[in-house]
Amino acid sequence: MKNIKIIGKVIIMSCMLLVAGCGQVATQEKQKITIMLDWLPNTNHTGLYVALEKGYFSDMGLDVEIMQPTDSTAEQLVASNKAQFGISYQEQMTYALTAQNPLPIKAIATILQHNTSGFASMESANIKSPKDFVGKKYGAFGSPSEQAVIGGLMQQEGASIESVDMIQVDSGDFFTLVPNQVDFAWIFEGWTGIEAELRGIDLNYIDLKAIDKTFDYYTPIIIGNNDFMEKNPETTTKLMDAITKGYLFSIQNPEEAATVFTTYVPESNIELVKASQLFLSDKYVDDAPYFGYMEAERWERFATWLYENELLENKLEVKEAFTNEYLPEYN
Repeated sequence: MKNIKIIGKVIIMSCMLLVAGCGQVATQEKQKITIMLDWLPNTNHTGLYVALEKGYFSDMGLDVEIMQPTDSTAEQLVASNKAQFGISYQEQMTYALTAQNPLPIKAIATILQHNTSGFASMESANIKSPKDFVGKKYGAFGSPSEQAVIGGLMQQEGASIESVDMIQVDSGDFFTLVPNQVDFAWIFEGWTGIEAELRGIDLNYIDLKAIDKTFDYYTPIIIGNNDFMEKNPETTTKLMDAITKGYLFSIQNPEEAATVFTTYVPESNIELVKASQLFLSDKYVDDAPYFGYMEAERWERFATWLYENELLENKLEVKEAFTNEYLPEYN
C-alpha cells in the first residue's frame, strides 16, 4: 500500500511538472525581428504584410516589426543590426560589398525574379534612351549605384553623366517630382507605371532589362545581417518560410493580398494597390524553380559589367553576396 502511495505521488508530481512545462512553452516570448523596408511601402512588400496578417510569422515563433528607414539606408541599418533583415537591391548590395569597408550583410532572397525597374519621364521630355539624359535633371535618391548605372548606360551610347544635373530629392512621389522639379526618375513599373496608367498619364519608360540582359539583375531583394544569421540559422529559415508563404498567398489571391496591404498602409490608394498587385502576381516567382531563388550568373554578370566599366573599386565575391540556403523549396 505504501508503494502505491509513493507511485501515486510521483505520477502527480510528474503531471504537475508536465503542465508547468506546457505553460512555459505556451507563454514563451516570441523572438523579436525587425525588417527594414527600402523606402515607402508598396506592393513589392505585400508578402511581408500578408505574413504578418495571416500569422505566418507568429506560427514560426517570431514577433516581426516592419519599419521604414529614416536617416540611414536599409543596408546600413541591417549592417549595424538595428534591423536584422531588410529590403535592398542587387546594384546597391554590389556597392556595399565591394567598398573599402564592406558591409556585413548578405542577400537571402529576391522578391521579383526579373528587374521591373527603369527610367521614366513625361512624353514631353522626349527621353527615349540613355543618350537623351544629356542636359536633363534627374531626381536622385542618394545611392552610389544610381550614378554608376546611369553613367554606364550613357557611356555605352557615347554620352557622359557629367551633362546630367543630379538633383537630390526627398520625396518618393514620382508625380510630385516630375516634371515640376526633375525631368526623369528611376521607378518600378509595377507601382509608378501602373499609377500613371490609372491617372491617364503617358510616360516614356526605359525598361532596364530590355536594354541588355546585364541589367536584368535582382531587385528588390531581402538581405540579412551576417552575424545574426550565422548565430540564428533556424530563425532565419523560419523567417523565410513565413515570408515565402506570404508571397505565395499574394500570387494566388492578389485581390485579398491587396486588401491586407491597405489594412497596414491605410493611406494607400486601393485602386492602385489592386492593379499593382495583379501586375506583380505572376512576377514574384515567374520562371524560377521557387520563390526567392537567385543565380550566381546574374550576380556575376552585372558586377563584372560594373567592374569592367571602372564603376567598382573591387571585384565582387559572388559567393559572399547571396545564398539560397534559407529558402524553402516549394511553390
